[in-house]
Amino acid sequence: MSETDVTGQIRMARGGVVEATLAFLRSEAGEEGEARVMERLSPDVAEAIQGMGPSDEVSLDRVFELWRSVDRELGAQDPDWMERAGAFSIESAGMQHYGGIVGKPSPQEFLTQRISLFRLFYRSGRMEVVWTEAGSALLRLVDFGPSDPLFCRRQTGGLRRALGLARGGEPRVRHVRCVHEGDAFCEWALSWES
Repeated sequence: MSETDVTGQIRMARGGVVEATLAFLRSEAGEEGEARVMERLSPDVAEAIQGMGPSDEVSLDRVFELWRSVDRELGAQDPDWMERAGAFSIESAGMQHYGGIVGKPSPQEFLTQRISLFRLFYRSGRMEVVWTEAGSALLRLVDFGPSDPLFCRRQTGGLRRALGLARGGEPRVRHVRCVHEGDAFCEWALSWES
């Protein structure tokens, strides 16, 4: 996997992504599970993420290594853990740090606001609204560079929770195109109660 995006910049995430992942892991597997996950990490990744604050930055490759280690811990027992972790991240870190962005009065306003929640968590790529109409939208991830299927799953769960918090009822989020399945980009089809 490449550490740079399509512009040649090192692909980075905010420490809040790591914090939310570890908090979710502790809630699911306790401190013992967290210790097993940390032991599986390469020493440089384990050191880089120890005590990371929400505004610190970390390379996406290190985040992907963390997620793969968590997947080895939780995946066999809970195949949907990553979607739930994405929702947990929005519910916890998203609301705590970016409540004004997440807590919009409607999904439409959440999706079309000037500040992108995606860019507050990830420094590479951007999530673009391809189209939107009453009760539905299509989002596309562009210029992100190589990722991991776990990233796509986390986005699915996070988007579902964000739309719900924006008074979208029980939204549906489907990952309809994926670079890991040979598509040129990833897309998510969203629908909600309008």
